[in-house]
Amino acid sequence: MKFLKAIPLSEIAGVINAKFNGPQDFPVEGLNEIHMVEPGDLTFVDHPKYYEKALNSKATTILINKEVERPEGKALIFSDDPFSDYMKLVRKFRPFEQATKTISDSAEIGEGTVIQPGAFVGNNVKIGKNCIIHSNVNIYDHSVIGDNVIIHSGTVIGADAFYFQKRENKTLKFESCGRVIIKDNVEIGALCTIDKGVSGDTIIDEYTKFDNHIQIGHDTYVGKRCLFASAVLVAGVSHIEDDVILWGQVVINKEVTVGKGAVVLAISAVDKDLEGGVTYFGAPAEPATKKWRELVMIKKLPEMYRKLQQMPEGK
Repeated sequence: MKFLKAIPLSEIAGVINAKFNGPQDFPVEGLNEIHMVEPGDLTFVDHPKYYEKALNSKATTILINKEVERPEGKALIFSDDPFSDYMKLVRKFRPFEQATKTISDSAEIGEGTVIQPGAFVGNNVKIGKNCIIHSNVNIYDHSVIGDNVIIHSGTVIGADAFYFQKRENKTLKFESCGRVIIKDNVEIGALCTIDKGVSGDTIIDEYTKFDNHIQIGHDTYVGKRCLFASAVLVAGVSHIEDDVILWGQVVINKEVTVGKGAVVLAISAVDKDLEGGVTYFGAPAEPATKKWRELVMIKKLPEMYRKLQQMPEGK
């Protein structure tokens, strides 16, 4: 999440009543969790295993639970519970706003866009020109929709990320402050769900088309001209490059990259990065030609076993 303008380090630390190491006017430009950080962002770390990663990340302000040496060009904020204090910052700078109307007064809706009865458009949503938003679509706060977009009934744009921290006696919600961005000429089928980024953006790029019943996880990027058939599931922080085709009931694991022009055949599961320009099949997904050869061999196993049993001893 980017702030409208940079906020001084001293003001950020004051919100959570914390000590800091760095110039008082050091600029903090936004909040971001470690997977999505950019220069100017504040991120947090609360486990020694990840200190090095956070301190050497692109983030320039680190909320940390140990007093360590400040890296050059960065600022530190010290906290006994960085996770909880980070959540306080999220609630401070992106608080929940109750809706008072079906279409918020703060929503920006472009010329020629049709919003059917029963659709909900939240606070600070931006919708471009010549879109069709069908009934019972729900577009959560801060979502951005481009021009010539069609969204079919029952779809939810911008629900919270499925992202939690497990503790001994409870599960803590990592409150989402990111957005969904749907670019020009995209079509989203009925009963799809596209989750907002935890702190960054979930992006569906130009001319991509979704069938019905598709789930896209937080902070995922889906490239241009992709085609997703029904019941595709894509976990968070995945990267689907341009011109990818995912057929029905394909599942993509978290933090996976699917290369440009790849095709994944129906009822496959992807658990690692896939090269572009190849057709894949299976669980786990592998090049389809290899998988089909394996299936042919598996079918021959009973016959091979019977022949082996019939061979004289000693042969």
